[in-house]
Amino acid sequence: MTQIKRRQLLQFAGSLLTGLGLSQLDIQRQAIRYGQVIAQSHPRKLALLVGINQYQAPIYPPLQGCITDVELQRELLVYRFGFHPSDILTLTDAAATRSNILTAFEEHLIKQAKPGDVVVFHYSGHGSQVVDPEPIAPDGLNSTFVPVDVPQRLQEGIVEDIMGRTLFLLMSALNTENVTAVLDSCHSGGGTRGNFRIRAVRADVGKFLQGSPEEFAYQERWRYELQMSLARFNQQRRAGVAKGVVIASAQRQQQALDAPFSDFYAGAFTYLMTQYLWQETATVLQLVATVSREIKNFSPQVPLADIQPNSGAENQAIYFSQTPQPFAEAVIVQVDGETVKLWLGGIDMQTIEAFDQGATFTIISPDSSGEVELISRAGLTAQGTLKGTAKPGALLQESARAIPADLKLRIGLDPSLAGDIDVAQKSLETIARIAAVPPQPGNIPYSGEVHYLLSRFTLGDATNLATAAQLPEIDSIGLFSPGKDEIIPDSFGSASETISLAIYRLNPKLKSLLAARIVKMTLNAQASRINVAASMFPEGQGAKLIGQAFTPRSRSQTPTAPQLPATNQLPVNTPFQFQLTNNETRPLYVSILVIDPSGQIIVLFPNRWGAASDASRVEAGQTIFIPNVETDDFTFVTQSKGIGEALIIASQNPLRNALLTLQKLAAEQQVQRGAVVPDVDAIGALLDDLSRSDRGAGGIVGVRQRLRATEIAALSISFEVI
Repeated sequence: MTQIKRRQLLQFAGSLLTGLGLSQLDIQRQAIRYGQVIAQSHPRKLALLVGINQYQAPIYPPLQGCITDVELQRELLVYRFGFHPSDILTLTDAAATRSNILTAFEEHLIKQAKPGDVVVFHYSGHGSQVVDPEPIAPDGLNSTFVPVDVPQRLQEGIVEDIMGRTLFLLMSALNTENVTAVLDSCHSGGGTRGNFRIRAVRADVGKFLQGSPEEFAYQERWRYELQMSLARFNQQRRAGVAKGVVIASAQRQQQALDAPFSDFYAGAFTYLMTQYLWQETATVLQLVATVSREIKNFSPQVPLADIQPNSGAENQAIYFSQTPQPFAEAVIVQVDGETVKLWLGGIDMQTIEAFDQGATFTIISPDSSGEVELISRAGLTAQGTLKGTAKPGALLQESARAIPADLKLRIGLDPSLAGDIDVAQKSLETIARIAAVPPQPGNIPYSGEVHYLLSRFTLGDATNLATAAQLPEIDSIGLFSPGKDEIIPDSFGSASETISLAIYRLNPKLKSLLAARIVKMTLNAQASRINVAASMFPEGQGAKLIGQAFTPRSRSQTPTAPQLPATNQLPVNTPFQFQLTNNETRPLYVSILVIDPSGQIIVLFPNRWGAASDASRVEAGQTIFIPNVETDDFTFVTQSKGIGEALIIASQNPLRNALLTLQKLAAEQQVQRGAVVPDVDAIGALLDDLSRSDRGAGGIVGVRQRLRATEIAALSISFEVI
């Protein structure tokens, strides 16, 4: 942050007064008492947010994204869900000791919450497990979260962890049922996985660790205050959570990821969850289902929600908040004349790089008006120029995004390449817009985000991926996902292949992956004002919906596609089709692309390469099927298992440049009718068509195209080929 605000001033004062015997928590308690005076009337909304990056290595490896998680939650709660800033207490890094966390829970939440109030507790940091003296899990362990304290009795197997047993008692003591606990940590793994940190200590340590005597004494104290016998305590623990909802970022034996996104780090789960909540009003079950679907694109972790038995909390709005603020991508947090500071919490992770210099937002709050054009971005904070009038807290919706002119595909070089790393780096960097990222020593495997890993296939990989259908040869070279938990299909060669030959072989694959990355920067279903809807079905089986997408901010505000339960699954070798409805009063021009499970991008429609330039035109008010089983002589068929994604792009501008470029490619690929694999130039031509009415973006340094939400709709339907 470039300027000192009230919260920062308190933090600086806290560090200064430590020498006088006053902790950060003491300072924050004074802020709490002040907040009690000016707080809003009931129902009050209280939150305690805990995030820890700076653990003491080598006992616990440091993390990168937990402080960002706290910021993501805080800005969401204040600007989207109406929490008063003084009712949100944050404890980060050195302040997040076991004593401070427990004291803050008591003072800020238990002592202040009244019946009907809303309470949120969020924890981001390492998770672990300790022996449970009255176990309810088959392994006899109790999950914990790890405060910043250095465990002085670790040699004796005693740690300072806060146990799940303790959290159950603290939630029981809250004098309200409207409680949400969000835990972005895990209880297995440790170390790194590809380019991700794992938010857990080693998987085996829980078998030997014990909670501290102070922890068990604390639990006894709360059981006494709650008049809860040991038998009733254990019975209620087995039944479910004490109050409201507990949302966990991963299953009990899974890994929760601390992940790089563009130029910042965050918890994979927390970022997806908070970004989704800027855009949607959802129940906890809807939230978990959506985030589970989105997170599988780069992590095997499966979030879960535990609901208080017989409470009906699963049917209530998330955070028990019935009247959130309007949907938004960003919020103004500071105004200084014509310069404003923005928080970009509602921007999708796949498109964040399109929200830098040249991107624009429309102000939607009733007490402000006008537009903001971005000057720069660092992480999720941006500086912009205000054209109009605005106050801090004004919400913004996307008006236009700016696609970078030199968007790159970042390839991490796995340590398994050993002595070939230098050769791999030089070979990759001869390919336009491919950036090679060598591994680095220390806690973080790579400097920033990588999109794929170039690696040898090792015996360790074979063990980790033993359930995969087909495994490459040991010592062969190919591509992995960033977490190194998935093989990129059709990317591995023979074990005898040199690194130079492997990269030469992978050249077309890398260019296709780059083209897919560029076109996904257009995805704007939430922001688009184009009134269009798309569905995907097995061919001729409209009652079996695979997935659907629409534009909620368009005039209809409701999808025109059938409201059927989506399976998101499609058996291999099954023909499929799309239904597309143009609800506009003008024609639209449509292109359909599919990114198959191997990562290759394919243009499915238009596909008659000798046709006129209006082959992709869909008339106003028209519903079409692609392909139409009654008139078309082509089919779309799945051919390999895995996760795929269909991209449906509708534009008010004819796609003439894209069609001409694709026609040339079709001729080169000897395709007269059917799917074509586009290159980067073809995707560039498509973006040129989409941005035709905003050529001025070319004058912005580093920007190739600016895509307006009033002119295009780029929808996505993810599916799994089984």
